[in-house]
Amino acid sequence: METFAAAAPSGNFFPSLVLLVCGTLVAAVLGAAHHRLGLFNRLMYKVDKESIRHGGENVAVVLRAHGVRFLFTLVGGHISPVLVACEKLGIRVVDTRHEVTAVFAADAVARLTGTVGVAAVTAGPGLTNTVTAVKNAQIAQSPVLLLGGAASTLLQNRGALQAIDQMSLFRPLCKFCASVRRVRDIMPTLRTAMAVAQSGIPGPVFVELPIDVLYPYFMVQKEMVPAKPPKGLMGRVVSWYLENHLANLFAGAWEPQPEGPLPLDIPQAPPQQVQRCVEILSRAKRPLVLLGSQALLPPTPADKLRAALETLGVPCFLGGMARGLLGRNHPLHIRQNRSAALKKADVVLLAGIVCDFRLSYGRVLSRSSKIIIVNRNRKEMLINSDMFWKPQEAVQGDVGSFMLKLVEGLQGQTWASDWAEELQQADWQKEQSFREKAMMPVAQHLNPVRVLQLVEETLPDNSILVVDGGDFVGTAAHMVQARGPLRWLDPGAFGTLGVGAGFALGAKLCRPDAEVWCLFGDGAFGYSLIEFDTFVRHKIPVMALIGNDAGWTQISREQVPSLGSNVACGLAYTDYHKAAVGLGAQGLLLSRENEDQVVKVLRDAQQKCQDGHPVVVNILIGRTDFREGSIAV
Repeated sequence: METFAAAAPSGNFFPSLVLLVCGTLVAAVLGAAHHRLGLFNRLMYKVDKESIRHGGENVAVVLRAHGVRFLFTLVGGHISPVLVACEKLGIRVVDTRHEVTAVFAADAVARLTGTVGVAAVTAGPGLTNTVTAVKNAQIAQSPVLLLGGAASTLLQNRGALQAIDQMSLFRPLCKFCASVRRVRDIMPTLRTAMAVAQSGIPGPVFVELPIDVLYPYFMVQKEMVPAKPPKGLMGRVVSWYLENHLANLFAGAWEPQPEGPLPLDIPQAPPQQVQRCVEILSRAKRPLVLLGSQALLPPTPADKLRAALETLGVPCFLGGMARGLLGRNHPLHIRQNRSAALKKADVVLLAGIVCDFRLSYGRVLSRSSKIIIVNRNRKEMLINSDMFWKPQEAVQGDVGSFMLKLVEGLQGQTWASDWAEELQQADWQKEQSFREKAMMPVAQHLNPVRVLQLVEETLPDNSILVVDGGDFVGTAAHMVQARGPLRWLDPGAFGTLGVGAGFALGAKLCRPDAEVWCLFGDGAFGYSLIEFDTFVRHKIPVMALIGNDAGWTQISREQVPSLGSNVACGLAYTDYHKAAVGLGAQGLLLSRENEDQVVKVLRDAQQKCQDGHPVVVNILIGRTDFREGSIAV
C-alpha cells in the first residue's frame, strides 16, 4: 500500500514553506511601506520642491477641459486655491450667501446644459450645509460635482478645525465619492467623477480635496515639517516620516496627464424590446404618453424629441424638465385631468415617469391598460409593480433614444382623432373652470388664480420659469405654461423648498438672453431673499414674483380642519419688496389698491430686469379653494 511518505514529493517540504512565508512577509512589509509611507513613489516620480504651482491648478485644468463655465461657491480657506485657479483659467466663480444655493445653482446648470454642474465649498459646516441640495440632485438625477475642502491628510481624525468624516456623510447621497490623497491623483479622480456623474442614471458625485493637496509645496512644507532639525532619535524618526509624507503628497504632481472627458456609459434599450413596444402601440386605440425629465437627458436633443412626438401623434402629458417640450398650446399636449385620461387609455407609455406618489403609486393606472415603462433606473422603474400595477414591457435604457427608435418603428401609424379630441375637450372644460375661479372675489387682497392668469398672458416666449413654493406654485403649475423645452425648473420629486435663488442663478448664467421669472410662495421666499445680494453683486437680473398670503397655506389647509389649529402655519404680509431694496435690488408691490395694474407692474418689472436690475414683486394674495384636496404629505 502506498504510504504518505511515498506519495509526497521528493525533497524537504519545510524549506519551501519557510521561503514562501518569508516571501509573503517581505511582500506584505513592502506593500505596507508603499501604501502607508509611499516609499516607492519617490523612486517612480519626481518631487519638484521649487515649484510654486498648487493643486487648485490641476482642478481648474480638468474643469476647463470638461467645458465647465461656472463654479459656484461660498469661500473658505480650505478651497481658496481652487477658486483662484478657476478664475485665472476663465471659469466664472460665483459666490453665494449660503452653500446650499451654490449646489442648487450647479444643479440648474446641469439640467439646462446636459453637462456637469460644479460647486466647491469649504470643509465641515460648509459641506454639511449642502446636504439638502445634494439629496435633491440625487432624487432629480442631476449630474452635479461637489468639491469639498478637508483638513490636511496628516491631521484627519486628530481634532483639526472643521474635520469630520465627510465621506460617510456623502456616500449615501452620491454615485461616487473619493478623497484625494496626492496631488497627482487630482486629475484622474476628477475625470472619473465627472464621467460617473453623467453615465447610467445621472446623479451627484463628491470629491474631497484635503488642504495639503491644494496648496503649494513650500506652504505645506512650512506647516508640516519643523524648521529646525529635531534632536533625539524619536524626533528624527518623526521628522523623517513627515518629510516622506510631504514628498509622497507632491511626487509626480506636475507631470503631464490626460485632462479631457472619459467616455460615458449610456444604457440603450434592447432592439427586441423596442420592437415589442412598437407592436403593442400599433394595436392601440387610445394610446397615451407620459414624458418625464429623463427624456431630456443627453444625447437626444430636445428638438429631435419634439419632432418624434409630433410624428408619433399620440396625446402627451409632460412633467418635470419635459414641460414645455411641445411649446405653448400644442394640440398633442394635454395638461389637465390626467387621472381620468389614464383610466380611459388602453396603452400607456411611461417614458421617464415612475409610479411613485405622483401617480398614486400606480393606482391611477387602469388594470385593463397595457403599460410600457422605460427608464434608465430599473429599480425605480418597477417601484410598486408588486402591488398596484404591472408593466407589459419594462424597458431599461435611455428614454430619449428609445422614443426615437419607437417612432421610427411606427412610421406611417396613425390613430383616430376622436381620442385626442376627447382629451382636448376635457382640457378646455377644466381650464374654463379655472377662468371662472379667476373671476371670483376673495376676502382680501388679490385672487391668486387671476394673478397667475395674467402672468400667463404676460410671460414672454424667451422666459425660463423657476418655481419654488407650495400653494401658489401648485396653482401656477395648472395656470402657467413653459414656453419651450428646458424652460421650467422645479425641485422634482423631493419637493424641496429653497431651490429658487440657486436655480434662478444657474438659469440666468446659462441663458443670459432669457428672462428668468421665479414664482415663489412667501414661505419659500424666506430661503432665497438674501441671495438678492448675490444677484446684485454679480449683476444677474432675475425677476421674483412672490405670492404672499402670509402663511404656509398648503399645510394649514389640511391642518386646521383635521387638527383644529393653525399653529406654526401663520406668517405676516411682510414687505419683501422693501427688503429687496435694502439688498440693492428693485422692489414693487401689487395689492388690492392697484389690482387693475397687474400687467403694468409686471411690465415695469420686466423693464427693470432688462435694464440690469434684479426685481422682487411682492404680490399680496387672498385664499381660494383652487387647490382643495391637494396633498401636502
